[in-house]
Amino acid sequence: MTLHLISHSLCPYVQRAAISMLEKGVSFERTDIDLSNKPDWFLTISPLGKTPVLTDRQEAIFESSAILEYLEDTRPSPLHPSAAITRAQHRGWIEFGSATLNDIAGLYNAQTADTFNKKLQALEAKFTQLERQLGQGPYFAGSEFTLVDAVFAPVFRYFDSFDEIGDFNILTDKEKVLAWREVLAARPSVKQAVSENYPSLLRAFLLNRNSHLSRLMTRQIGGD
Repeated sequence: MTLHLISHSLCPYVQRAAISMLEKGVSFERTDIDLSNKPDWFLTISPLGKTPVLTDRQEAIFESSAILEYLEDTRPSPLHPSAAITRAQHRGWIEFGSATLNDIAGLYNAQTADTFNKKLQALEAKFTQLERQLGQGPYFAGSEFTLVDAVFAPVFRYFDSFDEIGDFNILTDKEKVLAWREVLAARPSVKQAVSENYPSLLRAFLLNRNSHLSRLMTRQIGGD
């Protein structure tokens, strides 16, 4: 075993790498770190101080997009399309997935209802674009699971928690997106990319953001 994934238990970018390796059937070791108390050895291999980092025979690769491309270059069972133009298009949608994660972070960190609602609108607009892009499914590009699917599976995982907090209408009437979300959630690699206690860890994380969403959660708890 030469691959070692340096991880954080909630990081969606880590999940991308884990899903890719699970899909490829390659063995890897995984170590979670505390990003609020980063060990010195981690900072020497992660110039940005972020997860994931993948090491292969002591050589470190940081940033999830670089890790995904490295795995495509060096491991079997490609998750990128064979056609160059389609690969390039998929890389664009992977960046779109990262932008969606940024909006999700903006949502759960929003301090005011106004900012929160603006992030809701931004997310709804992104999923409207995805609804137009998706075909017959079941995956992003049809019958084959690709890296775009690996990127969006962690995105949808947030909605499992959001749905328990309130009806924010981000995915309302987006039938293709909802079907895609469902099939990704059932994928073994997606399930195995996080620990069993991920939902409770994420809920605790969201509750402790001191944000508008946190206050909605607190009211919900009080109402219960």
